[in-house]
Amino acid sequence: MRRCTGQSITLPMPFRILSFLSEIENALQSEAPAHTLGPWSNGRIINYQSGLARLSLGVKADATAPLRPLGSILLQAFDLADHSFCLKANISWTEKDAGSEIVHAIYDKPGVDWVGEARQIAAKWLAGPPAEKFEDAQEPIAVAG
Repeated sequence: MRRCTGQSITLPMPFRILSFLSEIENALQSEAPAHTLGPWSNGRIINYQSGLARLSLGVKADATAPLRPLGSILLQAFDLADHSFCLKANISWTEKDAGSEIVHAIYDKPGVDWVGEARQIAAKWLAGPPAEKFEDAQEPIAVAG
């Protein structure tokens, strides 16, 4: 059973963070075994108490080359007001503007396909950031007065 205790959250299954992060990483590596810039070199940071995990994605051209960061996927697990569970993924790329991020929310409903959701997140990251949004150029309107 999930419950919120102060600032830490008790999840029913710790698998949701670590295992789901692994599923995303496996999906990335199966879709793109090697990046065009070199082999994958990923890092993970997980905080079970706060329900946060981060997969930092990068490549290394060779063993002596510096790591080239490409982006990250941040997972946040939390309870909703109706006591249902939600896992949110924030997908971002380092070479693009900070505004080029995608949020993918997964709600724990009967029949949710966690592996399929992990593959969707990996596919979204591999597809790259969304096309830039063009704001409507509005010219000042003259007010008769």
